[in-house]
Amino acid sequence: MPLLEVQGFGKRYRGKRAVSGVDFSVERGELFGLIGPDGAGKSSLMKAVAGVLAYEEGRIVAFGVPVDSERNAERVKGRMGFMPQGLGLNLYPELSVEENIDFFARLREVPPAELRERKARLLAMTRLAPFRGRAMKKLSGGMKQKLGLVCTLIHQPELVILDEPTTGVDPLSRRDFWAILAELLNEQGISALVSTAYLDEASRFHRLALMHQGQVLDQGTPEEILSRVPGSVVQFRSRVVAEVVARLRNRFPQVESYGSRVRLFLPGVAPEVASREVTAQLQGVEREELEVLEPELEDAFIQLLEEQSEERGPDLSPTVGSGAPAATFGLGAPATGERETDSRRPDRPRSGRPGQRPEGEEVMIEARELVRDFGRFRAVDRVSFRVRRGEIFGLLGANGAGKTTVIKMLTGLLPPTGGEGRVVGADMRTSSRAIRQRIGYLSQAFSLYRDMTVLENIRLYGGIYGLHGKALKARTAWVLAMAGLGGQEREMAGSLPMGLRQRLALGCALVHRPRVLFLDEPTSGVDPLGRRRFWEILTWLSRSEAVTILITTHYMSEAEHCDRLALMHAGRLVADQPPEALRRELVAEAGELLELEVDRPLAALECLKAHFAGVSLHGNRIHLFARDPEAARRRIGDRLAGAGLELRGLRRRVPGMEDVFVYRMGALEAAA
Repeated sequence: MPLLEVQGFGKRYRGKRAVSGVDFSVERGELFGLIGPDGAGKSSLMKAVAGVLAYEEGRIVAFGVPVDSERNAERVKGRMGFMPQGLGLNLYPELSVEENIDFFARLREVPPAELRERKARLLAMTRLAPFRGRAMKKLSGGMKQKLGLVCTLIHQPELVILDEPTTGVDPLSRRDFWAILAELLNEQGISALVSTAYLDEASRFHRLALMHQGQVLDQGTPEEILSRVPGSVVQFRSRVVAEVVARLRNRFPQVESYGSRVRLFLPGVAPEVASREVTAQLQGVEREELEVLEPELEDAFIQLLEEQSEERGPDLSPTVGSGAPAATFGLGAPATGERETDSRRPDRPRSGRPGQRPEGEEVMIEARELVRDFGRFRAVDRVSFRVRRGEIFGLLGANGAGKTTVIKMLTGLLPPTGGEGRVVGADMRTSSRAIRQRIGYLSQAFSLYRDMTVLENIRLYGGIYGLHGKALKARTAWVLAMAGLGGQEREMAGSLPMGLRQRLALGCALVHRPRVLFLDEPTSGVDPLGRRRFWEILTWLSRSEAVTILITTHYMSEAEHCDRLALMHAGRLVADQPPEALRRELVAEAGELLELEVDRPLAALECLKAHFAGVSLHGNRIHLFARDPEAARRRIGDRLAGAGLELRGLRRRVPGMEDVFVYRMGALEAAA
């Protein structure tokens, strides 16, 4: 009998259906995942399972007890542990790490002797022991999530329910969190129901359900889902990305570019055929490092979305990459009907080739020795960088590294303790009002008014930036076209799907035609298809409109889109280079990246950690670096065989930005 069984679950809010017809079960000792973007219905489902939310349709049975009343919910709550969505939302900010743990232990009536032993072990495992006296509010995002997990597990529940435990957490902390969870599940034999919006985490589950707009698109083991959406991925580098993308999109819909890299998914095509078909389409075009890879769950999810999702944004492919005129979306028309050489928006040259970054050298954002202290804590420590016209500049770092603080100083929202900064030629210390008129800013918390319609939001922001009459009407039409919101002008912003809501927020930030755009984690919680469309818009703005973009993100695949990346650690800038340069530097320092497929990833991880550089879990596979791959292959096989483990496959891989980030940040943390 399953430990948890959900049949025909449905939930409505104010008469509107949020979740419909969901069926799944969780077996004892199983790690089951609910995968999907914000608004997919994951949180409603998990709250109902935890007994804290009533529902209208279907049946939930936990430990043989129907969770259909407050009384029955109380019967099973002691055997569950529930961690709600949000960084530390189940914790008390003023209490210390240890005080939070003790509070939840008393709440769950954990005997003092057992509490001492469990607390010591969990603090050691999560590496929180040195911070046991620190107030929860002073922890980083990753540390808050680890503390939340400890408090959820302190009474040793049989079923753990974790609602998006890694959302908003940097890649290094995410990997750390998953390793800890897997170890705990393996040792204690408990079951877990976990939701996430990160598709790269899907391969960690025994079984999973892909959710979108309140329904299950598909479910099963990761291998089963991939087998139902077969195909091949082709990836390569090129100096003429725009031309390549334009050629390939005539035949293959799922094509995306990351700087100099192009990646495409060919559904239903075998690897050897995929290589031939792509090569045939690229006759006479320069390309390097072509490799054929197995599809990932994100490829399958996007294919399912393309087939089943009702959300359809604008078809951006003719614009992005093919060099279609800006008039396709009204992007070329000045907001006021005046020439672009008016005093507010000086004339600037366009990119010579659509799809390529403009060659302008004009510095649009400059930080010089920026410092920001909060009391005795230094959040930003002498940070300096420059961003030129038309560049996409990525600011990456762990939670608490200082990224958002840098943005707030540059946009005039927070005065610096020291240093200088200029944006579009204006001094951030003395011209904060002028800066805000010349930039677009999309913060981590959406700046939309959710109880206002789409049209009301656009008009409000247009009015704030001084647009009226024909100018406002023209820009409103542009935003609606860009965001794919035609026909939904009267919809409340809060009722829109996450992807559309985010494109509306971007449109409102762009309504006054700013020359610089600041984006702070703009795609958090957006589904993969929505993220791809969002980035197509950003790339078009950069390449064809020469808009300068500074962005932070925790999706390392998005970092590949940036022209340059700055890595921050503990308030300091530790790297500022193009993605390819960071990749080359990593290989020169650590060696080539090897990807291992093994029978027991966690055991293999522990076996190899002491012998190889940069060993880390990547889904259900292991990544490590080796200077001599052939010699490493023999050593790896010997080490694993000696530990009774099976090496099922080994291949060289081009390092991704997640590999770069995890290696660099891991080295910095180890040296601290």
